[in-house]
Amino acid sequence: MTFVIIAVVAIIVILGIALIVSYNRFVKQRNLIQESWRQIDVELHRRYDLIPNLVETVRAYAAHERHVFEEVARLRTQAVNVQGAPPEQRAAAEGELSGALRQMMISVEAYPQLQSNQNFLNLQRELTDTEDRIAAGRRFFNANVGDYNTRVEAFPSNLIANGFKFEKAGYFEVRDEQVRSVAQVSFGTIGSVAGEQAPPQMQAGPQSSGQIQPEIPGEQGNYPPQAQPPVGGPPAGSPSPQDGQPPFTGGH
Repeated sequence: MTFVIIAVVAIIVILGIALIVSYNRFVKQRNLIQESWRQIDVELHRRYDLIPNLVETVRAYAAHERHVFEEVARLRTQAVNVQGAPPEQRAAAEGELSGALRQMMISVEAYPQLQSNQNFLNLQRELTDTEDRIAAGRRFFNANVGDYNTRVEAFPSNLIANGFKFEKAGYFEVRDEQVRSVAQVSFGTIGSVAGEQAPPQMQAGPQSSGQIQPEIPGEQGNYPPQAQPPVGGPPAGSPSPQDGQPPFTGGH
């Protein structure tokens, strides 16, 4: 009888220790999620501060892109107003804001003179660095959420989660694949803009038909040195292409 009592007490103690360990691990994971979210929140506020300065700098060169600036300002205000919302709602607002920023940076490509504006370049660099830190923080946050949610659903830890009301946490994800990448502005491929250097023109040379003339054995010496047709050139006596017309390539 004494042995049975001791065994029951030992089982109760073991279960109690397991419960305490599991509960404390849930608390630690929940606090880690909250801490990783604070890091993301700091970078989001940093982006909120950069956007107005970036918009004002671009507006000085592209004042007629008014609808783009108004959309960025509206979505920035919307993102600021949902700061206390769950991560899923914050992610939706931030995704829309990132999409508007991407559209603004695309419109900037029509104004290559901005590349000489040091203030714009500095703001763009800071925004890119901030987006990179947000992406890194999002990966860390989602990894912690994934581990926590797995324990909430897995047995037997789900018994502790249900008993102490540990609920699943939400992910912070941007679902739009185009929004996931930071908008990159390239000034080297813009054409037909006043003040931009035009690409080098190809030098005019002898036209070629694009056909390869086979070399027939025994006939190489039948042409005088001045009359031998060049390899790949048009047949002797054929008219040369007119100006503005493509050379004959042998196609139908």
